[in-house]
Amino acid sequence: MVAASSAILSSPRAGSSLAAARVRSAPAPSLVAPLPCLRVRSAVVSSSPAAAVAASEPVGRILDAGSDGVLWPKPAVLVAEKLSEAGLAVLRQFADVECAYGMTPAELLAKVAQFDALIVRSGTKVTREVLEASRGRLRVVGRAGVGIDNVDLQAATEAGCLVVNAPTANTVAAAEHGIALLASMARNVSQADAALKAGKWQRSKYVGVSLVGKTLAVMGFGKVGSEVARRAKGLGMLVIAHDPYAPADRARAIGAELVSFDEAIGRADFISLHMPLTQATSKVFNDDSFAKMKTGVRIINVARGGVIDEDALVRALDSGKVAQAALDVFIEEPPAKDSKLVLHENVTVTPHLGASTVEAQEGVAIEIAEAVVGALRGELAATAVNAPMVPAEVMSELAPYVSLAEKLGRLAVQLVAGESGGIKGVKVVYTSARDPDDLDTRLLRAMVTKGIVEPVSSTFVNLVNADYTAKQRGLRITEERVSHESPAAEAPLESIQVRLSHVQSKFAGAISDGAGDIVLEGRVKYGVPHLTVVGPYEVDVSLEGNLILCRQVDQPGMIGKVGNILGQRNVNVSFMSVGRTFRGKQAIMAIGVDEEPDKDTLENIGKIPAIEEFVFLQL
Repeated sequence: MVAASSAILSSPRAGSSLAAARVRSAPAPSLVAPLPCLRVRSAVVSSSPAAAVAASEPVGRILDAGSDGVLWPKPAVLVAEKLSEAGLAVLRQFADVECAYGMTPAELLAKVAQFDALIVRSGTKVTREVLEASRGRLRVVGRAGVGIDNVDLQAATEAGCLVVNAPTANTVAAAEHGIALLASMARNVSQADAALKAGKWQRSKYVGVSLVGKTLAVMGFGKVGSEVARRAKGLGMLVIAHDPYAPADRARAIGAELVSFDEAIGRADFISLHMPLTQATSKVFNDDSFAKMKTGVRIINVARGGVIDEDALVRALDSGKVAQAALDVFIEEPPAKDSKLVLHENVTVTPHLGASTVEAQEGVAIEIAEAVVGALRGELAATAVNAPMVPAEVMSELAPYVSLAEKLGRLAVQLVAGESGGIKGVKVVYTSARDPDDLDTRLLRAMVTKGIVEPVSSTFVNLVNADYTAKQRGLRITEERVSHESPAAEAPLESIQVRLSHVQSKFAGAISDGAGDIVLEGRVKYGVPHLTVVGPYEVDVSLEGNLILCRQVDQPGMIGKVGNILGQRNVNVSFMSVGRTFRGKQAIMAIGVDEEPDKDTLENIGKIPAIEEFVFLQL
């Protein structure tokens, strides 16, 4: 559980010498309050002897007094990697800025306690040690870019440090680089350039392929993917796309067709990757995926290196299954000098240049500077990527329901079929004995959003950015409160129901009889989240580990047959529950397992004659 606080950002001078200054401060800030003002008798702030001992901490700086005698503390910002002058200008209007490029980890540890905010790119690691070295003073970390792999989010959250990024400014640059690689690869530009500079005139060797009339599969139809699709249409290409969250109407407006993953890779002449690196997408392009593609397919990746199994890609290139690849990103950056993939004659490579344009760098600098300044003022940040602090008493009461809400969302999104064309609507129903005014559901709604979005996205969802994230992704989330009949109940909630409308399901048993929606419901028992309803079926499943759902004919011996298959493969069953509509008709078996069963084990379960369908779900 994260540490408790009554605000996202406490005073930026907490832990600094200003805390010991002989001044009288204003009351503590509220959730979105600006930095606390200081009332002083003169324009000089002197530190106490105790504070002076901490030589590494600068004396607090203050601005000129206003007509009312109120002085404002001026925060200090450390910029650890190169930022354009446009971004620095935004920062200097509000804070004292120090640029210290190329610091070693030891130098950063020694310096960080002097600052209220730290801005980095991808080269600086903001570790737990860095956050601890700040001694509570560091309140904001700004990542000038999208990825936050170099920031310890958990440690930042525990320290009450808000992490913000700049996710939009480099969209066009990344899309343009994807198109540049697409065209360069199709016409062998880099290979021909190298040959000519080596004194070789080889026109016949470097005959390329045309783009007009070819099918491009855009894998991931977010900001960058949709911009690539627009530009590919302008080149006369046919565009198909796969993304479980992309609204079908937005894809149609661009002229793209949303299809399933397998259909996309099976139909494509060119495949452009724009998906985030998550547990679900890690090495999703592997031997099995390449086997489903056309012989001679061409692949472009300006997203994340980890979505491709690089060894499998080398094998596909050697066999001719994949004719060419153009790569801007790699699992390890920089890649090894003897990398077979980088040195392959049919591979075009660039050193992670997707966002490297003058315009994009300036845009990122301004975006991150504005986000950091806003956070230091105590404003809610739409680009925050870690969880805000919440009061201990609220977190203590809602903790199991927070977990339940996220897990219901996580299960629901895994039930959506890829050909559904995106989730259209989400309805969350709370059953409670409390008065609506006594039940703040913002955190629960945020956790449902988190569960739905994070498994298929690189977005980090929390109370700060949940509604913004849902809106950006076209998720229409509505809430309903249902009064519970037991007014004496002490628990804040009786149950939470998550309903996804207008989608197709991988598991037909999760579809409700009435509205045709995917319906999951759960409640907290003995402090542990439980799944209690799947579609029209009642179950009783502890939401721990992983889950297998089987829809079957209600008959004796089914539990034993499934349990025997799992036991033979050394898969431990933690619980099992069966719900049915009528005796001898259909039933749902919910099985909790500690390990993830392999493909053969799941296929053997599916071969049991009475089992009509099954699905494996990760929690």
